[in-house]
Amino acid sequence: MSAPMTGNLSRRSVLRGTAGAAGLLSTGGLLTACGGIKESSAQSDAVLRIGYVSPTTGPAAGFGEPNAYLMKKMRAAFKGGLKIGGKKYSVEIIDRDSQSNPQNAAQVATDLINGEKIDLMLVTSTPETVNPVADACEAAKIPCLSTAVPWEAWYFGRGATPEKPFTYTYHFFIGVAEIHAAYTSLWTEGGVKTNKRVGVMWPNDPDGKAIRDGLGPQLKKSGFTIVDPGAYEDGTNDYSAQIAAFKKADAEIFNTFPLPPDFATFWKQARQQGYRPRIASIAKTGLLPSQVEALGPLGYGLSAGFWWTPKFPFTSTLTRQYGFELAEEYEKSTGRQWTQILGSNMALFEVAVHALKETSDPKDRGELAAALGKAKLTTVVGPLDWTSGPVKNVSTEPLVMAQWRKAAKGSSFPLEPVIVDKNSFRDIPLGGSLEPLD
Repeated sequence: MSAPMTGNLSRRSVLRGTAGAAGLLSTGGLLTACGGIKESSAQSDAVLRIGYVSPTTGPAAGFGEPNAYLMKKMRAAFKGGLKIGGKKYSVEIIDRDSQSNPQNAAQVATDLINGEKIDLMLVTSTPETVNPVADACEAAKIPCLSTAVPWEAWYFGRGATPEKPFTYTYHFFIGVAEIHAAYTSLWTEGGVKTNKRVGVMWPNDPDGKAIRDGLGPQLKKSGFTIVDPGAYEDGTNDYSAQIAAFKKADAEIFNTFPLPPDFATFWKQARQQGYRPRIASIAKTGLLPSQVEALGPLGYGLSAGFWWTPKFPFTSTLTRQYGFELAEEYEKSTGRQWTQILGSNMALFEVAVHALKETSDPKDRGELAAALGKAKLTTVVGPLDWTSGPVKNVSTEPLVMAQWRKAAKGSSFPLEPVIVDKNSFRDIPLGGSLEPLD
């Protein structure tokens, strides 16, 4: 990992990561040496089967980039099994690709539930993957933990209400309140003056609906004028109408929640047609290095919310690694730049282990689901607490704003995100000030 991301922190990365994983077993009966996962199931009749679903192909494939590394790391960690209630369980992780498609996500969830007989489901990244998997689990009474979807899109998008919450499905991520706080802090305190007119391009999908219904009214209350040409369909190829509306209104701030290919098409057309806002804050895309690199120089200056970076001062409860150590190890072993989804997906397993170990019988679905609902711990992404969430079934997490910039000389990668607004999170360090796009 390049020096700008680690600062003056000491380098203990790979040694500390492996030592921490081994040490966790010696102190808590959890982890031992590395090895394959299938062998463990043959050695014991007491097997915990964990399903893991993520998009590794299709439009949201960028969110699946860390999967191979994470699966290897988690399978090695669980080689020694889990000791719960005086009984030792071997662990199988069975991972599946949703192909970024809701129908396929539902199908692989059904296969994991009925074919593989999983005890716990973990699922991550975008409503197109997470929501159908969670729905299948709720219907089958399988405990499920998910992340990387704004919680309103996960909760209300699946039909829950505070009066009628879910029983078996739980979630952690940011929501409209965190996004609103981060955006308004950056747009008003970031140092770039604007006319406070925000051109928004919110799609006709679960994310877009949650943001339009929740974020839009809050931004208006905060003094911003919303320029909204209306919901667009995923896969749109011509954004001339939206661009014309933004230019006519002189929207100096731009915000969108699109699929990555859709934003690439829009952003190129915007530049060609002369729309150049002073600030562009994007979500769902622009969150991962590969998504921004695909834009070439047009990616410089884009800002996005970050729910995890190696600068976060938290450690993993599984490996005892600081965030920067996890990122260093990932980059060294894969040759790829760290991504914030790595932190979220690591935290999925941290919460899963915490909940499993809180049960007397981890194969009791009701008891395990209840343990998820009572979970309270600090993970590599920060503190998570289901006992004080905005609604039952949900825990929120920190969100800061970062701006994509050309990496410093000597870096192994062309771009890096610089934290330019930390909102109210004092322990998370700033890396610089917001710069206007042009």
